[in-house]
Amino acid sequence: MTDTDSTSAATAAPSWHFSELRGHAVSGSEAPGRSADSLQAMLDTPGSMAPYWRHFFASQTLTAASLDERLQALQRHIRDNDVGYNVHSGDGQVQRPWSLDLFPLLLPTADWQQIERGVLQRTRLLDRVMADVYGPQQLLHEGLLPAALVLGHPDYIPGMQGVQPASGVHVHVAAFDLSRDANGHWWVVSQRLQAPSGLGYMLENRHVVAQQFPQALDRMRVQRLPTLYRALIASLRRRSPAGERAHIALLTPGPFNETYFEQAYLARYLGISLVEGSDLTVRDRKLYLKTLHGLEQVDVLIKRVDDQYLDPLELRPESRLGIPGLLQAIRAGNVIMSNLPGTGFLESSAILGFLPALGPRLLGEELLLPALHTWWCGEQAVLSEALAQMDDCVIKATYPAAHPGGVPRRKAFDPVLSRHLDAEERQQWVQRILAQGEDYTIQRYLPPSSMPVWRADGAGQGGQLGFRPALLRVFCVADAPGEWRVVPGGLVRLVGDTGGLSSMRSGGSSADVWVQAADGATETGHPPGALQPAGRGTGMPTSLRGWLVTSRAADNLFWMGRYTERVETSVATAQLVLNVLSGEERASPALLQWLDGLLRHKGLLPEAATRTLAEDPEACLHQLIDGLAGVGGPGVIRQQLSWLHGTASRVRDRLAADHWQEVRAAEQGFIESGERLSRQQSSRLDSAQHMLRRLAQRMTAITGSQLDRMTRDDGWIVLSAGRMIERLVFLAHALDQAFLTQVVREEDGFEAVLALFDSTITFHAFYQHSHDLTDLLQLLVHSRENPRALGWVAYTLERRMERLQRGHDDGRADLRLLLPKPGEVPLAQLSQADSQGHHGALHLLLQQCMQGGLALSEALTQRYFTHTSVVTHQTMRRLHEGMPA
Repeated sequence: MTDTDSTSAATAAPSWHFSELRGHAVSGSEAPGRSADSLQAMLDTPGSMAPYWRHFFASQTLTAASLDERLQALQRHIRDNDVGYNVHSGDGQVQRPWSLDLFPLLLPTADWQQIERGVLQRTRLLDRVMADVYGPQQLLHEGLLPAALVLGHPDYIPGMQGVQPASGVHVHVAAFDLSRDANGHWWVVSQRLQAPSGLGYMLENRHVVAQQFPQALDRMRVQRLPTLYRALIASLRRRSPAGERAHIALLTPGPFNETYFEQAYLARYLGISLVEGSDLTVRDRKLYLKTLHGLEQVDVLIKRVDDQYLDPLELRPESRLGIPGLLQAIRAGNVIMSNLPGTGFLESSAILGFLPALGPRLLGEELLLPALHTWWCGEQAVLSEALAQMDDCVIKATYPAAHPGGVPRRKAFDPVLSRHLDAEERQQWVQRILAQGEDYTIQRYLPPSSMPVWRADGAGQGGQLGFRPALLRVFCVADAPGEWRVVPGGLVRLVGDTGGLSSMRSGGSSADVWVQAADGATETGHPPGALQPAGRGTGMPTSLRGWLVTSRAADNLFWMGRYTERVETSVATAQLVLNVLSGEERASPALLQWLDGLLRHKGLLPEAATRTLAEDPEACLHQLIDGLAGVGGPGVIRQQLSWLHGTASRVRDRLAADHWQEVRAAEQGFIESGERLSRQQSSRLDSAQHMLRRLAQRMTAITGSQLDRMTRDDGWIVLSAGRMIERLVFLAHALDQAFLTQVVREEDGFEAVLALFDSTITFHAFYQHSHDLTDLLQLLVHSRENPRALGWVAYTLERRMERLQRGHDDGRADLRLLLPKPGEVPLAQLSQADSQGHHGALHLLLQQCMQGGLALSEALTQRYFTHTSVVTHQTMRRLHEGMPA
């Protein structure tokens, strides 16, 4: 996760730490052991593990073999559902599978009650601090908070000073990272308020782990998660002036963000819009979503974008993630933001050292849940005490990296564990702190508890019981006015095998958290593994306005449709050429000429290929296969699959899991097949044909998902329109070239045209062994029953445009006027040829099909995706001058 720099232990455990499995402190490290002599031995030994863990293992038959099977099933679910985490490195971005351990962390009622009371109290306190800092600033005047830590913090936003949140609450969601000491007590390590991550991954973790231990989940009376997610959405609706009809959206940085998977997952689960900054605009100090049919006001925005990137007009001017004028809309009270911008200064570890004094001042209470002892080195009075901790502490940056216009000397750095430093390195850190103390914060090092994990054995001999240091993240969400609730669970982060500090990007893992219900209480929510989106059966309206389609999403869906069809036509063209060249009979020169033109039109032959298919079929065949294999470059089909994957990733929240998986599998499978093909010295033609057949099957699955698994909303309409436009343009071009080269007058050419249109069986079923051109035009141009006929494609596009424009008569030109009507042009006119055998009327119609398809694509882009201009009736008439009657 992007905000996971909290302190954790090195893999080598210290002298004493708390063992979650045993329920008490242990000395030394808990070494992993073989399953037969560790887990079973502990189960057979009274007092060797905490009662709740013994209950967990006893609630269902858990042998070493069954745990291996469960671990494999868990990892398969993560892989098949593409649960991922994006890692950024010097080589670019890599998406890796989300790392989840098999065992959950078990928290008995007493432990949870301590955490719950402390987290609730701290959230109330942080909300009061926000109200004061952006209000009267009494804490600064009284010296209870240093001005340098607040006003000098890069994430303090002066433009929010004096702003009263429209919801009455500054903090709607807060995350706290906790660690347990050797005595079993919990301590706060850090807090996150800007855009805390993990709520989505927490849901996914519960869903996956619950499937592996359903009996244990029931018998241990584990508290369910959905109720608190519904409470957050219900709270935001209640606080909005729009009430139950409030439009809620989740603002994401986009698909390249580390935690984009969970953002899309959470938006879909909550039934809210997933939006990027470019999807939104501010008009008259109100926030609007750009949709296919105009602007839709957004009442509530849950942000996963750091504050400094929210508004390029007032914050970071180079930001492309935010919305110009957003802060104006917030100040006007026209949009509720979760959380209110400006909370970033509270994430500084240095703030933790001042909160104990603020509890009595703002709440009249001592803090129930302590934070690790923390010293801000900008205070000379505590500097010597802070430096005395250098033998065993964590050195943290007080401030994040300075943004443009900030303090140039400030540099953010990852937390440093002093026990990993030698004497010289430690002294260098001391000198830095003495030179610029305010930039550094020292925190006591607390060895976290160790948690049991089930590790796969790389030797294939079964799993084994292991132990890893664990850090717990819990979430507090707003409920009724002035009240918050703690989500009964959390997200455990486990230190990777390389040791160091806890970070998902550095190889750490995660685990689910099970909180046992108190005696007499009932577990709320859904049955195990049956998580449902908020609103189902809860009385919450989730479909008041339907599923809005943003202009950005529509644009990506449109091109997803085009790339789907583009891959299919490229595959069909390559298959046709390979089949013709591998046939027993020699192809006619006209057929080779036509096929050569198609290959070059689709980019399947390199531009450097000077000899044509008719001149040197063998050389062109090798060049075609090399392109499929990726020799000398990725090849056009691989590029098209990459574009398809890219557009699908940007609308992943709208795709069924199987649909998304097929898109990924198509690209990955083609790449792997190409790599194998590139290494082959023989049988390359057969392998290339198999490779294309496999891809064609994948594409059939993808188009099947588009037809059968997607709701027929405006998003599906533009996706379907994209496919039909691509099909109309390609088939019109292919048929036009077939008649211009007169390949259709030869038997092999006639059959090749039918094969490209995927109409061979249909044609011969209707016309048997006829090679009559009128019959061909009837099936490939006129027909409204053949999905590969131009008449069917144009008619389908016309119906799509009718639905898209229905109910939105705004005086703009009817897009249907851009489309020709192939089925209405008399067959006799299309079949008529001049003395040279040229079909002038047919050529004109096919040219109009190509022009009309491209004109419709441009018109859709301008009207619905970019909103830049309109297409006039005059433009449409000019495009179609000379259309045959």
